Amino acid sequence: MPGLLRGVARTAVVAGTATAVSNRVSRRQGGRWAQQEAQQQQAQQQAAAPAPPPPPAAAPADDMTTKIEQLKQLSTLKEQGVLTETEFAEQKRRLLG
Repeated sequence: MPGLLRGVARTAVVAGTATAVSNRVSRRQGGRWAQQEAQQQQAQQQAAAPAPPPPPAAAPADDMTTKIEQLKQLSTLKEQGVLTETEFAEQKRRLLG
């Protein structure tokens, strides 16, 4: 009987050790997979993020300066008689509108 108990005890120790090692390997592998999934999700979120808006095309001061110059040209054309009062008003409305 002592040999039988020794064999059962040895089997229990080996089985317990194998179970502990197996569980540890499973947890470690699960942690690695979770880390990989988190990295993939982060990469997808960064790829899906909208691009920043483009900078404004022209500064408002430059735009206003251009409009003032165009108004001066329209005024000159009106004074020369090339544009009528109605045409001048229409062009001015388009420019400022």
